[in-house]
Amino acid sequence: MAAATQLKTRHLTMMGLGSAVGAGLFLGVGLGIQVSGTSVLISYAVAGVLIALVMWMLGEMAAARPSLGAFSTYAGQAFGPWARFTLGWIYWFMLVMVMGAEITGAAAIVSNWFGVDPWIPALVAVVLFAIVNFAAVGGFGEFEFWFAIIKVATIVAFLGVGVLMALGILPGMDLSVAGHNFTENFLPNGGPGFAAGLLAVAFAFGGIELVTIAAAESEDPAHNVATAVRAIIVRIMVFYIGSILVITLALPFSSIQDADVAADSPFTLVLAAAKIPFAAGFMEAIIALALLSAFNAQIYATSRLVYDMAKDHSAHHVFLKTNNSGSPIYAVVLSIIFAFASVALQYWNPPGLLAFLFNAVGGCLLVIWCFIVASYIKLHPQMKANGELTTLRVPGFPWLPWLTALALVGLTILMLFDASARNQVLAVLILTVALVVIFHLLPGNSRRTAEA
Repeated sequence: MAAATQLKTRHLTMMGLGSAVGAGLFLGVGLGIQVSGTSVLISYAVAGVLIALVMWMLGEMAAARPSLGAFSTYAGQAFGPWARFTLGWIYWFMLVMVMGAEITGAAAIVSNWFGVDPWIPALVAVVLFAIVNFAAVGGFGEFEFWFAIIKVATIVAFLGVGVLMALGILPGMDLSVAGHNFTENFLPNGGPGFAAGLLAVAFAFGGIELVTIAAAESEDPAHNVATAVRAIIVRIMVFYIGSILVITLALPFSSIQDADVAADSPFTLVLAAAKIPFAAGFMEAIIALALLSAFNAQIYATSRLVYDMAKDHSAHHVFLKTNNSGSPIYAVVLSIIFAFASVALQYWNPPGLLAFLFNAVGGCLLVIWCFIVASYIKLHPQMKANGELTTLRVPGFPWLPWLTALALVGLTILMLFDASARNQVLAVLILTVALVVIFHLLPGNSRRTAEA
């Protein structure tokens, strides 16, 4: 693949941060607070540590064996071609569905600014990002770097506003409100509420795994992925937990809610309380930017994943075609076509189908994380024996990986006992079984399995 080694460490780091800091944080953070109160801080810490361990394991494998297929490649190396096929297409499906939701949300915001139909800004955005993804990967990295810089700068500024409010330099922070939130509203719904809060925030860190896909197109994959993973894990936890701390200190519990529009976002309400002018308009612009940034990054991730899968017949060989810049042309086109299909599906909204698909999306990350840990447990001894390991290493093998696996099993069981999350597990289980069956029905795959 030509022109592949152009991403730098700063690109990888900011892409990882930008992928995990998005509209879900700016709009959806209130949901976790509503169901579990200020104990959601513990939920984010627990979920953050769990995902940090998963990312650490993935980072160790990516540093030792850089691959555009990342976790799907390692699943294939550990368990055979069926796992490579299944995990790769699960991730592709998840991102394509999310891409459709993101471009729909961004188009709705931008269309209101200019008084046009939502399809117009959606079309402009898709054409722009298609051009970006057809260009050399370094151009994509630079584009996404500056997108992410704006989002991260917003979080840092928000934390700064929170500190100034706490010091009394800016208005809006009532210590009696904070005291009430951390006493009477710490566990307003008891143990079940805390469990529901943990589920609400568990998947907030999804998107960081994109770093290990992009690392394969960087100048020094082993060094870059190690540096990026270490930086991202710490900063993401600081950003999430810090933001929630500011929100719970500044806002009465009754005003913190899951938001559909920027004006209702807890971030907007805190900025308004601090008398920051144009708070709603500013947050609306940041949310639109976050959605567009994620859409751009996911075109990249899905296209590179399909390209890599085509190399070992987990996708059609036509997706190996690249242009002079080294971008996989037809793989990018495939992602864009299905992103449009996802948008159309949301407008059509056939009874039950859309709910099933988005429920499957909700459980996809859980399947991916479980495969990452299982692959690591299987491959780590091999990589160590072959002298492939780099400076990025997970301590405490094998007890720490097995403890992480146990925590993921516990999270799955928790989802099965939660009515709102149970359908996510069932839907992704159906999707996974369907992909395994499709793999075994495709010509030649039985032979590939026997040769593996």
